[in-house]
Amino acid sequence: MFDTAKIRQDFPLLLKPYHGVRLAYLDSAVSSQMPIQAIERMRRYMEMEHTNVHRGVSRLSQEATDLFEAARDKVRAFINAPSSKQIVWVRGATEAINLVAQSWGRALVAEGDELLLSGMEHHSNIVPWQLLAEEKNAKIRVIPMNDDGELILDELDSLINSRTKIVCVTHVSNVLGTINPIKGIIATAHSKGVPVLVDGAQSVPHLKVDVQDLDADFFVFSGHKMYGPTGIGALYAKQGILEKMPPWHGGGSMILSVTWEKTLFMPPPAKFEAGSPNIAGAIGLGASIDYLNGLGMDNIAAWEHSLLTAATEKLKAINGLRIIGNAKHKASVISFVLNDIHPHDVGSILDMEGVVVRAGHHCAQPVMQRFSVPATTRASFAFYNEGEDIDALVSGIIKAKEIFS
Repeated sequence: MFDTAKIRQDFPLLLKPYHGVRLAYLDSAVSSQMPIQAIERMRRYMEMEHTNVHRGVSRLSQEATDLFEAARDKVRAFINAPSSKQIVWVRGATEAINLVAQSWGRALVAEGDELLLSGMEHHSNIVPWQLLAEEKNAKIRVIPMNDDGELILDELDSLINSRTKIVCVTHVSNVLGTINPIKGIIATAHSKGVPVLVDGAQSVPHLKVDVQDLDADFFVFSGHKMYGPTGIGALYAKQGILEKMPPWHGGGSMILSVTWEKTLFMPPPAKFEAGSPNIAGAIGLGASIDYLNGLGMDNIAAWEHSLLTAATEKLKAINGLRIIGNAKHKASVISFVLNDIHPHDVGSILDMEGVVVRAGHHCAQPVMQRFSVPATTRASFAFYNEGEDIDALVSGIIKAKEIFS
């Protein structure tokens, strides 16, 4: 299906010896590698096309603006949003969620209202809502999950009530790999008149996403998890919602006029994009989207599923290893604990063997508490991984067992 040897040529870091051995990069869930095509596109902008956007009458400024807005339209097309006006540039999913909480949420949430979150959320989809709840004296409620790491959706209908203002749920868990049935969750919430925010940081790099088909009210994601640069991401929201939301930041670029008496704001998305944007980052993300489209998201999903299946089978055969999260529908993430060995120690041994993984609570401490573990070791696979990476992972885990036994 995939010529991974050819694909790996597009990712410079993967070709570099690591501790003197071949690098097995299994940490794409935290930050994926960027193809050389995106790196070079950003470099060309910074070397030959750089100036600010939306502000100049020069040809250079107009060309930079065209590049910047073309990247926005690539994001629109990638998630099948109806209009580029519904795509707001942000630093990443975290900033997007904070924007929604502090603009939409601050305007609409009142004392006694409830915010419904899933039990597998990343801190970025917990803390902003906690801050809002504390400010408004509102209440956080949680959709529970079972021992396999699946949401118990039988309780969803009863959890949504007349005081529920929003449902916030991850599309794919960054710890468990669980792919949540987002379309059904949204339909249930909408049947009660409640909007839904979807954290798509872990789904957009691995699955074909259609926000119109999902009927999501808000959808957020980060560029650096989808083979783009850090410091760039997007918020999608329905047009009517964006138009009613007040600005979050104030400054240049987001105004129609300013007097000492009153400021008039631009329509969305400019209303939410105060100051000079990350132009190079947006252009780089657009190039990464071109790269993903070239491979095909269905092809990517199929290849990564084959990696997940093979890795799961081999890890389950290791005595003393327990996988945390065994949902029926999973993306290419495996979190595990190994006997009584601390995940940090496992991660350190793997690192010396050339295998880069993540060890810790993965910014999801409530998930750790649910499964009664302080931390896990997490291997996350991408389309540039291959069977040799799985073998290196298994070999490194066995070596860690030997060292700590």
